[in-house]
Amino acid sequence: QVQLVESGGGLVQPGGSLRLSCAASGSIVSIYTMGWFRQAPGKQRELVATITSSGSTDYADSVKGRFTISRDNAKNTVYLQMNSLKPEDTAVYYCNVEALEEGSSRSRDYWGKGTLVTVSS
Repeated sequence: QVQLVESGGGLVQPGGSLRLSCAASGSIVSIYTMGWFRQAPGKQRELVATITSSGSTDYADSVKGRFTISRDNAKNTVYLQMNSLKPEDTAVYYCNVEALEEGSSRSRDYWGKGTLVTVSS
């Protein structure tokens, strides 16, 4: 099994910063794309940012220039640095990892349990 543990959420004032982390552990053979999604109250889950194994990144238009995704392959960890936070960034943030598990022939997506980010004064 592959487990994802997120950390770093919390309450922050508008204009502030937070850094989310997501560490993958378990019987992992390889990790491919890693990413962050978010779901605000009453809304569908949406893509925030992704990063491939080679380091290519992609961002939602709403966070470009404010959020930065990165990864540490040695630690099987993905990060999301969030700057200039806005109230509309308030959501539960979920880590998503595409990984190949030992004993499997195909990779699959794994999800973390989510971490709440609240941007409010």
